[in-house]
Amino acid sequence: MTDPAQRFLIVRLSSIGDIVHALPAAAALAESFPQAQIHWVVEKRHALLLDGNPHLHRVVILDTLGWRRHLTSSATWHEIRNGVGDLRRTRYSVAFDFQGLWKSAVVAWLSRAQERVGFAERWLREPSAGVLYTQRVSPRAHVHVVQENLALVERRGAHTERWQFPLPRNQEDDRHVDQQLAALDTKDFIIINPGGGWRSKCWSPENYAALIRQWAGARREQILLTGSPSEEPLLEGILQNAGAQRARYLPTTLVQFIALARRARLFIGGDTGPLHLAAAVGTPIVGIYGPTDPVRNGPFAADDIALSNYGPINHTRRGTYPAYLSGISVESVVAAVEKRLARAHG
Repeated sequence: MTDPAQRFLIVRLSSIGDIVHALPAAAALAESFPQAQIHWVVEKRHALLLDGNPHLHRVVILDTLGWRRHLTSSATWHEIRNGVGDLRRTRYSVAFDFQGLWKSAVVAWLSRAQERVGFAERWLREPSAGVLYTQRVSPRAHVHVVQENLALVERRGAHTERWQFPLPRNQEDDRHVDQQLAALDTKDFIIINPGGGWRSKCWSPENYAALIRQWAGARREQILLTGSPSEEPLLEGILQNAGAQRARYLPTTLVQFIALARRARLFIGGDTGPLHLAAAVGTPIVGIYGPTDPVRNGPFAADDIALSNYGPINHTRRGTYPAYLSGISVESVVAAVEKRLARAHG
């Protein structure tokens, strides 16, 4: 019988894709232990992803990125004290560290949880952080990162058969996206998201422009480019180079992008947050991968397609190169897009 006093803390501070990949673990805990409370500690800039999550009883927001920029400020230390105090307000039964960094391990330790569950050394980005765990879990090799995360909560007896991705949604943003699409006279469209956190994970702008030129001349679907405000010059350059009238840049907020992805016929892009959001809402996907492994970080629907240059696998920023991802041709992406659309829509 479930102890109603159980309180679980999820430590996954960032980033967008990594938070998405931890959502099924939170759902598994909630369904396996319906009387328990589940809290999540997250970075301030990513807290919006957890809005309205039905499996969470509380979200603890920290701003460690902002704190590091202003460590000499007395206001920063006041915020740190308040943040740690907020974290320690609850006595947790178990803290699960899905991030595997010293930063996240310290957060779990500061929570005063009776048990701190994290990954074994091989799966940690900062292996020495494991000294702060009371239990270390070794997931099965060569599985998706969602399955790796589920292995942590399986250790505590959670049932993990179902993968659930409750993402924020509201009528205002749904309506805004519908109005934007109507203004563009767009019903059938595909999303292309060329950006990403590391250049070595990104296909080149020239390749995206060539893809748009080929696609716009052969298909009826319109093309909508998405990206962060800082990526707007990149997107405008791709559009100018492509010269396609049926391709547009559509700026969105995070929640508006999720709404847009729900309406798209297809998503094309690399291993970055928007791809993982699109996968979570069931958008058909063609992913362009390298140097990360699509088996671990790729889309997970059986019909989705992940192309890889099969270069050296590297899941961290360390050792990456400033060059764009190479070894995947425009023709191979066009063929994959045709195949994925046929699977999804006939």
